[in-house]
Amino acid sequence: MHRYLATRPSADGPARRLLCFHHAGAGAMTFAGWRQRVGAGVSVLPVRLPGRESRLREPPLTEAGRLAEELTEDLGPLLDEPYAFYGHSLGALVAHRFALHLVATGRRPPEVVLVGACAAPQLPSRLLEAAALPGVTDEQLVGLFTDDESMPEPLLRRPEWLRATLTTLRADVRLARSLRSAPPAPLPCPLWAFAGRDDRMVSVAEVRAWEHCTTSRFHFRTMPGAHFFVRGRELPLAVGEALHVEMPLPRVG
Repeated sequence: MHRYLATRPSADGPARRLLCFHHAGAGAMTFAGWRQRVGAGVSVLPVRLPGRESRLREPPLTEAGRLAEELTEDLGPLLDEPYAFYGHSLGALVAHRFALHLVATGRRPPEVVLVGACAAPQLPSRLLEAAALPGVTDEQLVGLFTDDESMPEPLLRRPEWLRATLTTLRADVRLARSLRSAPPAPLPCPLWAFAGRDDRMVSVAEVRAWEHCTTSRFHFRTMPGAHFFVRGRELPLAVGEALHVEMPLPRVG
């Protein structure tokens, strides 16, 4: 049993595995619907960090090194076959740091790392700097990490739900700062980066700077939508196209 996976991987499922890492304050449900949209021949495996959804009673992790070790212990057996990472916002930093950890410890690297809506790790993060200022109120934090797509109106009307979300979000901010604290290093695998055309939290230029985070091929695309374009239909289709390029299915016959 994998604690970090939202769905149980099928023993006879597709050999190509796509592990998906969610953004701050969210969970594995971010990737609902991806299985149908990414395309055939890919096993979509959303990763769920502690402190949310079915792991709500677990304390959230805020230290990058410990997270990389736990992910390796829990998910390592799945990484013997070809696999890829997609990470959105905070999840991009998790995917990058986890991939670096796997390479540094002599394990099989991802075939490709895909990231979205995240400033490259060698850049300062305006969003995290603002969120970490002393005395930031819940209302200010909501304003920093939401746009017209992100905070459902029913959640805003349920203060107890909102408080739980904000507690997780504050922990995720600490995790993101920890993930950015290590000197950045390039990955040996291809890297694809996606930016939202209307993203007010992270600029297109900040996302494009991921080109310096690989010694292999780099691809960059813009997506319709703001910061949470991960919930749209276009991104999983684009990720499926990227996997077709980087992890083509073997020819039959």
